[in-house]
Amino acid sequence: MRLHRFLTCVAACLAATGLAAASAAQETAPSSEARGPVIETADVDRFYALYDGADGRPTAEQLQAYLDEGSEGLRNLARVRNVTGVRIAEAIGSRPEMYVQARDCARMLPRVRARVTAALERFADLYPEARFPPATFVIGRGKPIAIGSPVTGIQVGLEALCASDFINPDMEDRFVRVLVHEYVHSQQAAGLTEKEGLTVLEVSLVEGIAEFLTELTTGDGAYAYLDALVAGREAEIEAAFAPDVDKTDLSAWVYNSTPERPGDLGYWVGYRIAKAYHHNAADKQRAVADMLRMTDAKAFLAASGWRPGMALD
Repeated sequence: MRLHRFLTCVAACLAATGLAAASAAQETAPSSEARGPVIETADVDRFYALYDGADGRPTAEQLQAYLDEGSEGLRNLARVRNVTGVRIAEAIGSRPEMYVQARDCARMLPRVRARVTAALERFADLYPEARFPPATFVIGRGKPIAIGSPVTGIQVGLEALCASDFINPDMEDRFVRVLVHEYVHSQQAAGLTEKEGLTVLEVSLVEGIAEFLTELTTGDGAYAYLDALVAGREAEIEAAFAPDVDKTDLSAWVYNSTPERPGDLGYWVGYRIAKAYHHNAADKQRAVADMLRMTDAKAFLAASGWRPGMALD
């Protein structure tokens, strides 16, 4: 599979100036031969047109209009992650450098384009059913970094991803692997990812499978800090995880990272369970398909052969 059209709009529209208004002419849908995703950047250009016109201080009302009049992807991110004009204005006031830096990040997107293209080609070799949905780059309130869903596609907060050095200090690696992580989410079973009241095990597997397949296709996971965070504590962390698998209070295991206090240890345990499943599978390609189609987390856990502290190559 060739994904040569992937991120063409990003490369052409953002490489020279960081964020040019020219990306209003977005890339057309790929042919059946090039099954890569469409990348949309018009929301970023709209934001910076507003930002520049307001001398870097757009009002909450202006920013709310930016959200309300934005793409479907921007409106989805705003809805599910409580991004409002007021909250963006507060973020601009408290972290103005984040919005300046985001323009610089755009300059390396052509290199990101080439590497993500290669990773998604490897992913499609592992999972021939892969169909990559649209991905929308937006500007938000500094969080979330990115979200991916088989239902609503992928949204990436350019300013948030650019500022998140703690995830991986290598900016290019960070962009590549977070994008691939989200593309994995877009392939996972909606019967699980869109379910209400997910358990610690379910969320940890959703995220851990994305981490494992990101590693398989790029050489490392998206959240590079996890290796150092768990070093020397592996068995202890997994032993603590085991009795919590059925809990619906996720706060001890996932979505609890900050730059000052990295967390999300459930991602790492989920990754270990996914790795154990793949390690023990005779048919590796079938194992990848099983991960992506998984809806019964407890059955997957049992089939994986994972146990706290087990050794894996």
